[in-house]
Amino acid sequence: MKEIVTRLESLRTLMKSLNLWAYIVPSSDPHASEYIAKHWKEMKWLSGFRGESGTLVVTTAEAYLWTDSRFYLQAEKELEGSTIGLMRASDVDCLTVNQWLSKNKPNGNCTIGINPKMYTYVDFQALKTELQKCEIAVHSVDLIRPLWNNRPEIPTTQLYEYAEKYAGESATSKMQWVRDVMSEEKADSYVISALDEIAWLLNIRAADVECNPLFISYLLITPTQCILFADSEKITDKDAQNYLAKIGVTVQPYESIYDFLGTLKGRVMFDGTKLNEALFESISSQAQYINVPSPIQIMKCMKNEVELAGEKQAMIYDAVALTRFFKWLDEELPHNSTLTEWDLMEKLYALRATQPTFVMESFGTIAGFAANGAIVHYAAKKDDCATIQLNNVLLLDSGGQYLEGTTDITRTVWLGDEKQIPANVKHDFTLVLKGHIALARAKFPKGTRGNQLDVLARQFLWSEGILYGHGTGHGVGHFLGCHEGPQGFKTDNNPAPLRLGNVCSDEPGVYRTGEYGIRTENLIVVVPAKNLSPRTTGEEYYEFETITLCFYDTRMIDKSMLTTAEIEWLNNYHSTLYKTIAPLLSADEKQYLETKCQQI
Repeated sequence: MKEIVTRLESLRTLMKSLNLWAYIVPSSDPHASEYIAKHWKEMKWLSGFRGESGTLVVTTAEAYLWTDSRFYLQAEKELEGSTIGLMRASDVDCLTVNQWLSKNKPNGNCTIGINPKMYTYVDFQALKTELQKCEIAVHSVDLIRPLWNNRPEIPTTQLYEYAEKYAGESATSKMQWVRDVMSEEKADSYVISALDEIAWLLNIRAADVECNPLFISYLLITPTQCILFADSEKITDKDAQNYLAKIGVTVQPYESIYDFLGTLKGRVMFDGTKLNEALFESISSQAQYINVPSPIQIMKCMKNEVELAGEKQAMIYDAVALTRFFKWLDEELPHNSTLTEWDLMEKLYALRATQPTFVMESFGTIAGFAANGAIVHYAAKKDDCATIQLNNVLLLDSGGQYLEGTTDITRTVWLGDEKQIPANVKHDFTLVLKGHIALARAKFPKGTRGNQLDVLARQFLWSEGILYGHGTGHGVGHFLGCHEGPQGFKTDNNPAPLRLGNVCSDEPGVYRTGEYGIRTENLIVVVPAKNLSPRTTGEEYYEFETITLCFYDTRMIDKSMLTTAEIEWLNNYHSTLYKTIAPLLSADEKQYLETKCQQI
């Protein structure tokens, strides 16, 4: 932690030279990404906190990190000794960053610093407007660049075509659709900065971001041009060059977009929740701008038939790997007292990697044994993780990136003798399972939002005064990011309705600090509802199709807590799983899976 303290002091020295009272460092990049390349992990570098979401505020005398409840336990551990205080952003009485700055500012006028590349246009303008009310000025400045020695370079992995047989639609067709939208908005140009949107639109992938097949770039589309702003080192492959030429894309240097925006005239379209403030400030004063929600985000999340078929194939690959993993674990653990969480992560990766079209993990595997499972986004280190022991709980949250699609699954299992499972563990597991099944079985009218269904997963836990702080589910990309918007299941008022073809996770949980964590997660797809009552009034109804394939640990279920309908759903799920996966397994693997899929 001495290194972190030294970095904070170096930052304060620089702040004082510029007469800044505070400096804000978010966990973001210039593309408003959730998962970011190491080059932009400024918050992690300065604080030592490795969580994916947080905002660090450093003043001339103090430092605080805001993060949500998924990361409380992790942050407590990683910030210890750093002189950085933890602000629990999910708590209702926690001051927001803006509120804290307003309350704690020095008397009179003062100035804070922000790197405009790391804030979206919408967030920057909102922050600036609110702070001006209490005499705090915002100064655009990058203070991390001069301090961060040996900073990782911006990645330059090779760009490649994502075949139409996987994407289900050509890039040319997608770009024509975007130009049609631009025509409706009377836009002369469209600036796109979200990495997953560019990858989806152009049917291109790379590996610039860990666990995400993306490439660092910006894109500008006009009625006659499509310019990709990207490092030329990404496009040395002749096939990639020929593909870009075929779809009418020209390439300019990554950083040159800032100067290029200064030459634009007419009406410039962008999504202000994605475009960074520095890009916005670069747009020519002669241009008009149109700030609209990204139409690409909506189209991207509505998977076409080819994409959905691919997702289901990816789930089959995953199911084979997971079946083999759990079989190995059940057989290995009684005879191996040195297995660690890290060993489990490596074994699962190796088994996924044997599948035909596996490319990478979709996120770092969470292998939380016993108390570590209560840390929602726990990340084991090779030299700092738990040894696996019999007769305790393992929470395993993992996923794969296959050419056909992206997977994300959580299973909680008991390691050891079924007779040793405590009644309270069974009770918690069954409460989570009931909520998981309730959401999976929902039928709902067109236009329903995820937050309107969220309570279905929480109801049984809430009835006993149990709360989990994370969302019940998030959207999932197609060989893109494991997290995708705008759909999802949260308690907040997300206005985005659930649409046909949306892929979402369904993952309620219970977290007993110091004891264990339980989470159960499948991916579900929004499809037209079947078997509606003949008395329906005729509205268009949807339901979910569960596409994840992996057994539940039925030993952990208190069957007396389940309804007949819940038992039927579970038995049907296991029957479908076995019929789908058994033909792909060896005889002993098949026998193992049959045991796990027995009817309850």
